[in-house]
Amino acid sequence: MSGWLPKSPKARRRLILVAAIAPVLALAVGLTLYGLSDSISYFYTPSQAQAAKPPAGRSIQLGGLVEKGSVVKSSNGKVEFVVRDQTAKALVSYQGDLPDLFREGQGIVATGSFRGDGVFQAKQVLAKHDERYMPREVSKALKKQGEWRGDGKVAAYQTPGSGT
Repeated sequence: MSGWLPKSPKARRRLILVAAIAPVLALAVGLTLYGLSDSISYFYTPSQAQAAKPPAGRSIQLGGLVEKGSVVKSSNGKVEFVVRDQTAKALVSYQGDLPDLFREGQGIVATGSFRGDGVFQAKQVLAKHDERYMPREVSKALKKQGEWRGDGKVAAYQTPGSGT
């Protein structure tokens, strides 16, 4: 017998059992994670998305504030609006009915993907439900950028380059 194997037959059986189960378990975990990779939806603010450049077609969540004056509704049910944070903005295109609480200046989270032309094609749009609530990811990102005032409201935006 080799010097690295335990001398006890009982311990040897346990070691062989563990050695047989470990690769099977590792393979099962690996296949599970691979299978779930398409189900994972990453959250980005517009500036994080600009920096990360997620590939076109990858499902993500984009969150921020709806820019005032940016909502354009078409007669065919298509809605386009701009979602922004303090440093960047992204054009969002959505086909369908928006939530009742969707308004300009409000925090939203849109699920969808960027198209090849850089427009975010939303499949779902979620809006905050009262004055104190904002989706956790959006509030964390706004706090990190120094925009969060802590009372459920957000500091006024400065338009880049405007000095206001």
